[in-house]
Formats: sequence, C-alpha cells, structure tokens
Amino acid sequence: MAQNRTADAGGDVVDILTADHREMIGLIEMIEEATDPKERRSLADSVIAEVMRHSVAEELFVYPEYERSIPDGTEEVEHDKEEHQEIEEVMKELEGLDAEGAEFLATVKRFKELLDHHADDEESDQFPKMREHLSAETLVDMGRKVEAAKQIAPTRPHPGSPHSELFHMTLGPGVGMVDRLRDALSGRIKNT
Repeated sequence: MAQNRTADAGGDVVDILTADHREMIGLIEMIEEATDPKERRSLADSVIAEVMRHSVAEELFVYPEYERSIPDGTEEVEHDKEEHQEIEEVMKELEGLDAEGAEFLATVKRFKELLDHHADDEESDQFPKMREHLSAETLVDMGRKVEAAKQIAPTRPHPGSPHSELFHMTLGPGVGMVDRLRDALSGRIKNT
C-alpha cells in the first residue's frame, strides 16, 4: 500500500483520509470480484489492516482535534467511535470465516456498507467542517501525525479495546507490534 503518499507531498489530513477511504473500498470491491478463496482471504486481511490503521490514526489525532475545534464535535466523534466499533466487530467476524463460504461474501457486503456509510459521513459532513474551522497548517500537521500513527497501529481488530486516545497512545503501539509480528510469522500481510 502507498504509505505517506499525501503527507510527503504536503497534503493535508482530509486528502489522506479520503485517499484511504478510496483504497479501502477498492480493496473490498476486489474481494467481491475475486473467485479464488486464497485471494479473497489475502485481500480481506489487507483491507482489515488498512481499516485498523486508519481508524486508530483518526482516534489518536483527528477526533481529539475535531472535538476541540468543531461545534458539536464531541457528539459527532462519539457517533464515529460507535461506527468504528461496529466495523471492527464485522472485521473480527470476517477474520473467522472461510473465504469459500457464502457467509464470507455476505459479511464482506455488510463490511462494505458500513465502511461506505462511515466514509460518506466523514467526506460529506465532517471533512468540510475541518477545512472550514482548521488552518491549512494544522491540517497538514495532522496529516503527518496520521501517517506516522498508521505505521505503529494495530493491524487486526480488537473489538474489546477502548476507542480512546489514551489507550491508543499507551497500549496501542504494543498491540500494533504484536499484530505485525503475528502478521510476519503467519505470512498474513505482505509489504506493510
């Protein structure tokens, strides 16, 4: 996956997160089109890792700033965290399914619907508010922080973990390290 693509070019967090959405939804569409179960599983593992990295980075750096700077931001962030939890539960379910079964594709469809809804909320409502209320410099700085966070974030769903800045700052890097070690040992994800 193309890491640091927008932050290195001076892009801002909105550009980075929007590109992430396109990449993640594109991977899900590839799963839906794939006929080989091994390819489906590999693509599912990749999209799960990308969604986890994206979600943790949002919870670490985007949501706290959103709550501080956007009117009614706290309520919107709480809603987003609830959606992250729901998406994470579906990803955990997907991890345990046989990629050959019909239930796998039905779960992928549900995963895509949840992700599409979440991305649309952010892109149509929240990102414009961020551009309105935050300086270009702040958005670029947030983009750098988001890209850095994605490098150490967990790659597997942990639906029992809190969706809080404190958890992600203190325990998240250790969880991410364990996830990446498990990925490497199992051959689950390449080039992450």
